[in-house]
Amino acid sequence: MPSLLIVYHSKTGGTRQMVEAAAEAAGKEEIELVVKKASQAGPDDVLKADGYLFATPENLAAIAGLMKDFYDRSYYPVLGKIEGRPYAQMVCAGTDGENAARQTARIAKGWRLKAIAEPLIVCVNADSKDKILADKSILQSDLDRCAQLGQSLAAGLSMGIF
Repeated sequence: MPSLLIVYHSKTGGTRQMVEAAAEAAGKEEIELVVKKASQAGPDDVLKADGYLFATPENLAAIAGLMKDFYDRSYYPVLGKIEGRPYAQMVCAGTDGENAARQTARIAKGWRLKAIAEPLIVCVNADSKDKILADKSILQSDLDRCAQLGQSLAAGLSMGIF
């Protein structure tokens, strides 16, 4: 059975909500689903998976530090061993999210992964200190997009498309 690894970090809950929506939808497909916080995931998890969904908040116009730590710990141990596998990404952005998406895409390019969709960026309009530090609540329409991405990635793995 193909496996999907979802790796994420969430401090204020937005990215966690996005991951929960994606994982719930993905879990309806004939796959093995593994969801791990970035601090708990590592090279062995990456090697075991057939596809990936990476999810990060945008922090200071970049990927979250714990996602960067996951990539730092995993990059070289799996380099040359996961080429061609599919991936998708989600960004919970305060105001933009494009740079965080570019960073993840660049890492995935180095691993020679295959993007199955454009980055899904959910903008929560956190443009002040109070809004940035506040717990997030993701709109249902955005959660639906996350669910669709998770389901599409899982279905593609299940059907052998990817």
